[in-house]
Amino acid sequence: MDVLQLLFAAGTLQLAVATATPIALGAFAGLFSERSGVVNIAIEGMMLTAAMSASFAAAYTGSLYLGILAALLSGALMAALHAVLSIRFSMNQIISGTVINFLALGLTGHLYQTYLVPPYWPGSAGTFQTISIPFLSRIPYIGQIFFQQGPIVIIMLVLAFVIHYIIFFTPWGLRTRAVGEHPEAADSVGINVYLMRYANVILGGTLAGLAGAWLTLEWIDNFTINMTTGRGFIALAALIFGRWTPFGALGAALLFGLANALQIRLQIGFPEVPAELFQMLPYVLTIIVAALARPVPPAAVGQPYEKE
Repeated sequence: MDVLQLLFAAGTLQLAVATATPIALGAFAGLFSERSGVVNIAIEGMMLTAAMSASFAAAYTGSLYLGILAALLSGALMAALHAVLSIRFSMNQIISGTVINFLALGLTGHLYQTYLVPPYWPGSAGTFQTISIPFLSRIPYIGQIFFQQGPIVIIMLVLAFVIHYIIFFTPWGLRTRAVGEHPEAADSVGINVYLMRYANVILGGTLAGLAGAWLTLEWIDNFTINMTTGRGFIALAALIFGRWTPFGALGAALLFGLANALQIRLQIGFPEVPAELFQMLPYVLTIIVAALARPVPPAAVGQPYEKE
C-alpha cells in the first residue's frame, strides 16, 4: 500500500513527467528521422554532445539561453553527420549511428577533462527554475503534475501536439511519410527524397539537442561523462512502442519516466534496500517493452534510396 501511495503521489508523477522529458524529446527526434526512412540509433550521441555543449556554452557565457542554442546546434551538427553518412554515402544506418555514439562519448569525455574541470571550469551558470502556468497550475493534483515544471518540460508537452499536427495534417508531414514508406513513388510525383530525409534527420537532431540541454540546464547544473546513461536508447524503445506517433511516443516516455521517478522515490523511502536494485527499474522496463512491442515500422526505413 505504501508503494502504491508513493506511485500515485502528485510529487512522484510530477517527477515522472520531468524525467520523461529527454526520453520524449529523443523519441520525437527519432520520429522525424525514421518517418522519413532513416534509422536513428545515434540519438544517444546527439543528446550527449548537446548536454556537454549546453553546459560549456552556459558556463563560459553565463547565459542559459546561449546554452540552449549551443545544444540545438550541436545536436543538429551530429544529425547532419549521420545524414551525410546514411544518405550521401549509403552507409549502413545502424553502423553510422553506432559510430556517432562512440564519437560523442570520446569527444565529450576529452572536452570535459580539458575544459569542464578545475582549474579551467569557470563555474556553473545554474539551471532554469520551475515555472507555474497561470490558472492551469492551480488545478488540483493535475496542475502540480503538468503545469508546475521547468520550461523545457513544458516545451516538450507542447511539442507533442505540434509534431502530431505537422506529421499528420501538413504537406510536410505527408511528404515525410511518403519518402519513408515508398520513396520511389514520392520521387515520381516530384518530392525530393534526399532533401526531405536530410531535413528531417537534422530537425530531429535539434530535438535531441533540446533533450541534452534539459540534462545540464534543467536537471542538474553541470556535465558529467556519459551522463545520458542510455536515455537515447530508451527513447528509441519509446518511439517503437509508441508506433512512430508523437502521442504514442509521449505515452511510452511517461511510462519510462514513471519507472525512473519511482526508483528515485523508493531509494529515499527504503534506504535499507541496495539502491542498485531500484536503479534497474527503467532498464528492466525497456527490455519488457522491447520484447512485447510488435509495431510495424515505416516500410522504407533503413533502406538507402538510389535515384534511377
